[in-house]
Amino acid sequence: MSHPFQQGETVLFIGDSITDCGRDYSNNWSLGSGYALLTAAEVGKQYPELNMRFLNRGINGNRITDLQQRWEEDCIAHQPDWVSIYIGINDTWRYYDQGEFTSPEDFYRTYRDLIVQTKEKTNAKLVLIEPFVLPVPAGQREWRADLDPKIHAIRQLAREFKTYYIPLDGLFASKSTQLDPAFWAEDGVHPTAAGHALISKAWLDAVQS
Repeated sequence: MSHPFQQGETVLFIGDSITDCGRDYSNNWSLGSGYALLTAAEVGKQYPELNMRFLNRGINGNRITDLQQRWEEDCIAHQPDWVSIYIGINDTWRYYDQGEFTSPEDFYRTYRDLIVQTKEKTNAKLVLIEPFVLPVPAGQREWRADLDPKIHAIRQLAREFKTYYIPLDGLFASKSTQLDPAFWAEDGVHPTAAGHALISKAWLDAVQS
């Protein structure tokens, strides 16, 4: 399988708690224990001669506006060669638990601004990861009404800017037809170890296809 990586490139993962996954904020190189770590480990194993660097800038609870507020410091300033964005589930979650609504139009507009900034200020290749939700508990099925338009917004941006794209919602839904959804995400949102491995493999498959 071919790969698109170059010598010494920096890959930056940014997003919410699913990316954060327990990283040590006092250590700039901490990758947490989730898909960012698994992806860095696999790339390092496959291509050690490239000596690539990996950064995790996920923060628990972040929504799209939180990324916008810290984009310059946590993304642009690092001048990464790859930017992997995984955001959106908290924009839906906060609507259902706190009544804080982010319209699909505002979500699209803010997300698009991040992409434009990245293209204007860096030479980074972009990887967009769509959020997912599983019915754990079953009441989370109603979240689809809010989340689906946000997923479609991200897909539209991927088409518009011709980015790499990771269709996680469909992937997790497919996997959950064979096993209890909680096997992949105990609360329907935060992946288990197996769920993080699934994300990492999907990420690598997408960029190496």
